[in-house]
Amino acid sequence: MTSDSSSEKGEEREGPVIRDKRRIDPETGQVREQAETPAPAAPAGGERPVADGEAAALKEQLAERTADLQRLQAEYSNYRKRVERDKGTIRELAIGNVLQELLPILDDIGRARDHNELVGGFKSIGEALESTVGKLGLERFGAEGEPFDPTVHEALMHSYSADVTETCVATVLQPGYRIGERVLRPARVAVAEPDPNAESADSTGSTGE
Repeated sequence: MTSDSSSEKGEEREGPVIRDKRRIDPETGQVREQAETPAPAAPAGGERPVADGEAAALKEQLAERTADLQRLQAEYSNYRKRVERDKGTIRELAIGNVLQELLPILDDIGRARDHNELVGGFKSIGEALESTVGKLGLERFGAEGEPFDPTVHEALMHSYSADVTETCVATVLQPGYRIGERVLRPARVAVAEPDPNAESADSTGSTGE
């Protein structure tokens, strides 16, 4: 009997389970408390919807990172320009220092040419040297008749002349040289100024008439 009763109870336990989901209890007439609604399942792939506030924060962070990258790019571009400018300045200084040591030789070549002594092999060497330094950017300046400029001319002699209306170069005693904007040596010159006595004479003559 005992075993039969146990088996009957076991069979009863294995029967279908019925859950009453009615909101109103039929026996008491009271409204039953509902279980908490489960949270919606996350979308496939583990992704979840992004709230508006979180999206705005992400956009702000993206804008900040973009601004940082643009600033770094501008700084790097300025750095490259500064390096290239410094390299050009250093190169010009180095070339200028070498060319400055050659100026006495160029002076000798110029004097030999003025005295018709630049002939034969010496002429070929002199012209080759002048061509080479010209390709390196060396420029010769200073000519008779040009206005006197104290930034590029060094006046070694001074005189007055009735033939000039402004202070100008009367004679080039030694040519000047520059490379780019850098003056390696000013042109050494004799300058002439308008003769003040000639102006006085003109004024006296005009008065006498």
